[in-house]
Amino acid sequence: MLTEVTAFELPESSEYTTFPVGKLGIIALPGCEELAERIDKYIVRWRAENETMKNSPIKIDGYNKDSYIIDAKCARFGSGEGKAVINGTVRGYDIFILMDAFNYGVTYKMYGMEVPMSPDDHFANLKRVISAIGGKAHRITVVMPMLYEGRQHKRSSRESLDCAMALKEITRMGVDSVITFDAHDPRVQNSIPLNGFENVSPIYQMIKALIKTSPDISFDPSNMMVVSPDEGGMGRAIHYATVLGVELGMFYKRRDYTRIVDGRNPILAHEFLGTNIEGKDVIVVDDMISSGESMLEVAAKLKGLGANRIYVCTCFGLFCNGLDIFDEAFKNGVIERILTTNLVYRSPELKERKWYTEVDMAKYIALLIDTINHDMSISGLLDPMDKIQKLLDKHTENLSKTSGAQMEIKI
Repeated sequence: MLTEVTAFELPESSEYTTFPVGKLGIIALPGCEELAERIDKYIVRWRAENETMKNSPIKIDGYNKDSYIIDAKCARFGSGEGKAVINGTVRGYDIFILMDAFNYGVTYKMYGMEVPMSPDDHFANLKRVISAIGGKAHRITVVMPMLYEGRQHKRSSRESLDCAMALKEITRMGVDSVITFDAHDPRVQNSIPLNGFENVSPIYQMIKALIKTSPDISFDPSNMMVVSPDEGGMGRAIHYATVLGVELGMFYKRRDYTRIVDGRNPILAHEFLGTNIEGKDVIVVDDMISSGESMLEVAAKLKGLGANRIYVCTCFGLFCNGLDIFDEAFKNGVIERILTTNLVYRSPELKERKWYTEVDMAKYIALLIDTINHDMSISGLLDPMDKIQKLLDKHTENLSKTSGAQMEIKI
């Protein structure tokens, strides 16, 4: 379960040198209310404690508020049709719309039946809210952590280009920029070259959560290795391996291209490419877990090669086929821990699993929103190398102290 926000230390970039481009407004689409509330708490507290703006001779209307969340409802008719209603003004506002396209925990009634919302339903709600804004906002930014139709990013034969079409549609409706996390293929931004597109990595938060979960973990190259489960995720794995300063390995998927099952060519085997992995802890890095079968097969292969503990770090945990196979893998010692962010829906059952760690991204998103609202550069936030290095140095120092204390006890 998520804990209450208690630490509200000001971010390093809180002493802003510019004024906001407009009044800040946050709209949470259905399923994003909890995340929006946590983001809102951070911004409210930061702005209340910001001495620069407090002492400014120019007072900005609406800068300090009890909440920046704008009340917006996405109502449904009995037929399943819907509409969006914004209860309040948005004229001149700098609007940030939070959307979780994969929250199947949100339902609505259609002809008396309880229907879970699909990604298409969530995307329709996004367009309804943009339509309800009606061009009155100063600027609209959509925070869509997992891109709607992000896996349908390229064309093979006669296929639709759903993600590119969706991005073009919302920008034509007035969206200025999109913030997403760990995009399946960030090149999809080429479909909207004149609009903002920020692809954010949760690497700092992942490493921080990994250290908190396993305080004895060592990032020494002799003890640790980063592995990509497929060739498509090599860029992501290279980033982790470079930041941590450890070896890199990769699996490639040998597929059966003579047939299609569930819309894709079935995988025949995973083949490993990399150095000796025996006795090392392994971080398997990917953008998402869908069914999880492929990921667990990779973990089993690594165990067969002599790997020690296996940590799976993915931005999005969908667990489409349930949790039983992960329970079995944990019971058999195949996986040590799975870490995913709170950027998409997590079922109550998932949060209770012993093998699961939730990585909270609320503070990071709050900092992105607050900085963008002040029209300042977010380059330092997108590349947290200095913060990661400080974190690793502190962890190495703590490990040394712990090791020294254990030696003294033995003596």
